[in-house]
Amino acid sequence: MMLYKLSLKNIKKSFKDYAIYFFTLILGVAIFYIFNAIESQTVLLNVTKSTMDIIDLMVDMLSGVSIFVSFILGFLVIYASRFLMKRRNKEFGIYLTLGMSKKNISKILLLETIFIGIISLVIGLIIGIGLSQFMSVLVANSFEADLTKYTFVFSSKALVKTIIYFGIMYLLVMIFNVINVGRCKLIDLIHSSKKSEKIKMKNPFICIIIFISAVLMLSYAYYCVTRGVENLISASDIFIPIILGVIATILIFWSLSGLILKIVMSFKKIYYKGLNSFVLRQISSKINTTIFSMSVICLMLFVTICVFSSSLSIKNSMTSNLTSLVPVDIELSKTRNISLDKKEQLGYSDALFNDSYKSITDSLKTLDFDVDKYFTDITTVYIYVSDDFTFSDTLGNALEKVKEKYPIYTYYAREEFMKLSDYNKVAKLYDMPTYSLNSNEYLIIADFDSMIEMRNMALKERPTINILGTSLVPKYDKCQEGFLRISNSHINTGIIIVPDNVLNDTILQSEIMLANYKGNSKEEKQKIEDILLGLGNNPNKENISLNASTKISIYEASVGLGAMVTFIGLYLGIIFLISSAAILALKELSESTDNKLRYNMLRKIGTDEHSINKALFIQIAIFFSFPLVLAIIHSIFGLEFCKYILMTFGNEDMIKSITMTAVFLIIIYGGYFLITYFCSKNIIKDK
Repeated sequence: MMLYKLSLKNIKKSFKDYAIYFFTLILGVAIFYIFNAIESQTVLLNVTKSTMDIIDLMVDMLSGVSIFVSFILGFLVIYASRFLMKRRNKEFGIYLTLGMSKKNISKILLLETIFIGIISLVIGLIIGIGLSQFMSVLVANSFEADLTKYTFVFSSKALVKTIIYFGIMYLLVMIFNVINVGRCKLIDLIHSSKKSEKIKMKNPFICIIIFISAVLMLSYAYYCVTRGVENLISASDIFIPIILGVIATILIFWSLSGLILKIVMSFKKIYYKGLNSFVLRQISSKINTTIFSMSVICLMLFVTICVFSSSLSIKNSMTSNLTSLVPVDIELSKTRNISLDKKEQLGYSDALFNDSYKSITDSLKTLDFDVDKYFTDITTVYIYVSDDFTFSDTLGNALEKVKEKYPIYTYYAREEFMKLSDYNKVAKLYDMPTYSLNSNEYLIIADFDSMIEMRNMALKERPTINILGTSLVPKYDKCQEGFLRISNSHINTGIIIVPDNVLNDTILQSEIMLANYKGNSKEEKQKIEDILLGLGNNPNKENISLNASTKISIYEASVGLGAMVTFIGLYLGIIFLISSAAILALKELSESTDNKLRYNMLRKIGTDEHSINKALFIQIAIFFSFPLVLAIIHSIFGLEFCKYILMTFGNEDMIKSITMTAVFLIIIYGGYFLITYFCSKNIIKDK
């Protein structure tokens, strides 16, 4: 009974002095439940089958991410427990002095952990269940679903998963605490509050060498993911700058820990001004244990910034591109006029071979689909490809220069050609500029940024190309903006537009039909879409080779993928950000408790409360700023790499997403900083 009362009393004190610890645990439980309850929330959504498939994929991915998140939260709980144990060393020392056994102390900690776990789980689940109802609205809006059938949602599956995962975490904490109690010594427990970590004055020369080496490593890593990104040929190459960045981050904090104290001490006016010497000594007294934690926090903040910004950018770019890049309801395409050699090479049946000599309209008639009945604004164009004409043939004298800048690109990919009249038909349908050409001219249409840059390098030198015996010169010294195929991103690497008389059916490769559905309402268009989807069950389907892309399917895929990336990014970003801020906060709160005697000593020698609070504020601000500043520097270059990777999605909204990330960072990270300061001020207050 006595142990039970002691446990409850200790929990009450912990709630008062370490509100951040309990707040973080409760928040972790709530967030874990919210994101794992999405599966139950999406069941009620009125969406199409393709959208539901994307939602199922997102749920599966979130389940996988939850395993990773549980490790992060587990680390946070154990890390927090370590500092809470440290704070209570003197208390445990008194227990031992009064005759209590280590076994009974372990029992107290066991009871406390159980109570804390139950309280955190209950409150966190209540908050999570409540907030998950708002998540239902967010999910519905993200997938543009009908919420008319919305009801209160409770996910028993998410509840069980949350209890199991956090139960395992608390079990690990119990084991950790018992081991720590078993190893403790009475003398160390009694005098722990009077000990400062020994300040090791590292050799400044070695610190400078290490710092310069770390900066050089970081510079090379930054170069690899920006200017030298084209040299990252394989996936394994990406790990080189990542590993260098991690090592350099640790070395920077290690070297700065030895340099800052030495540098500031050399400036006597600064060092002895106010309480600067006290603040610096306070920071330096824990510097050895700070190096690793600062490095981890810095890297977690870096990942948070990149994940947040990139995920938001993908969503914004994919949805913003839909209007301009999908101007028609459907695109149908098929390979035309397959030769006997190609038939054998591709393994086509006789039926598919014969179908290649039919138009798209005739192939659809075989499937009992009348294009005139369901389509309007029908536009049919053709693509021509020559085995003897590749990308390198369009570069002329600029070939070596382009290869030097873009060494990993495939320069022997076949080029696509279109007749001028065909492209102008598409341009009118898409409301894009039309063009005219002289008999000896050509132009290139493209909208993929890196390919535009490569082609423009060549077009500036006005290379001559030869198509089926006709020599052509470029009309413009740069690519013209445009595209043919509908998509949710910029995928047109280049189509060469030539006069009509240059091309003939000997190099005809494919036929493309672009059209809109008849009908104005969404329901009417969806009915036609469903009829098209039903063609897959037609018995003649095996004899037809036809590809289709529709505005509805692209839109659903874009919205679904954008929502999926956003939810996963939010999940990881929130957990990483909370964990980073909580680790710093807990460390500072623990140190504030340890340093109560030192702050009381300042009061005894006449230091006023304003100066003491100012010193505390500066100390906490330095600890919170160190990892954040380096993380922001990392992120500047990391986002450039993300922008390159996400180029096909577009980067129009990257600035907007970065701004939103910054606001989110300020609110959560800054909020933890302020709460830490006020809680620490309360701890050191002269009571």
